[in-house]
Amino acid sequence: MALGYDGKLYILAFDHRGSFQKKMFGIEGDPTPEETERITDSKHLIYEGMAKATETGSVQGDQVGVLVDEQFGGTVPHDAKEKGLKLAMPVEKSGQNEFDFEYGDDFGEHISKFDPDFSKVLVRYNPEDEPELNQRQLERLKRLADWLHENDRKFLFELLVPATDDQLASVDGDTDRYDAELRPELMRRAIAETQDFGCEVDIWKIEGVDAREDAEMLAKQTREGAGREGVVCVLLGRGASDDKVDQWLRAASPVEGFVGFAIGRSIWWDALKGYLDDSLDREAAASQIAENYLRFIRVYEEQETAVA
Repeated sequence: MALGYDGKLYILAFDHRGSFQKKMFGIEGDPTPEETERITDSKHLIYEGMAKATETGSVQGDQVGVLVDEQFGGTVPHDAKEKGLKLAMPVEKSGQNEFDFEYGDDFGEHISKFDPDFSKVLVRYNPEDEPELNQRQLERLKRLADWLHENDRKFLFELLVPATDDQLASVDGDTDRYDAELRPELMRRAIAETQDFGCEVDIWKIEGVDAREDAEMLAKQTREGAGREGVVCVLLGRGASDDKVDQWLRAASPVEGFVGFAIGRSIWWDALKGYLDDSLDREAAASQIAENYLRFIRVYEEQETAVA
């Protein structure tokens, strides 16, 4: 099976687990069955917003994807596949700085059971971080990538490059300067090191960059080397403001190799909060999620068309 993906991909991401139960529901530790049911229902509401968006006819069904977890996803994986939407599911253990498998050596059984279109990992990887940490992560990631491709499955790699203390100090503690001045090249190096280790990725889910030339640099790196000509990138939202996400989308959308986004909290956080505090009814919350999702698609496609 050739590496990469052919077509647009607009993913609504709501596979958040540890951070979701803590920040949205104030639940520490393992949730009770009643709390789990409430969290699962809230995830289904997010899915209802996505389903509503597809019914408008504003986006083609084969471009729509959901990224949802096994723990709190409930019937969403089944519902999404039944509706003909692309399904992505996480493989990583939630809330850890070091990548490891959520289900240990049984990761393949869980992937086979749900049969997602894409298996996703979230990885925090800085080339200038601890070499031993990076080595351990690369070994696990290659094991997953090899298994996926041996079983004709696609690998969706979410790359985060958090600043080291020294890197942050070099920009006077200014995270915006780090994002603009240091992070793009560190991301390129992280992608290159992953490739050099023999860990092959189909879709890179990457943090937005402000400058188009940085988006071009990253897309170019993801396709560096024989057999990677079809590898693509999607942008993540990082829970940023609409204005910031719009800026990232406009920088990347005209770049060859970028095919869409995988955005989560920026789309559904406020609507879900409104539903949970009773300021929005379920229908209104789902409609707001649908509208936010479609708005980001319009931003992406309008900029893509304007430059083309």
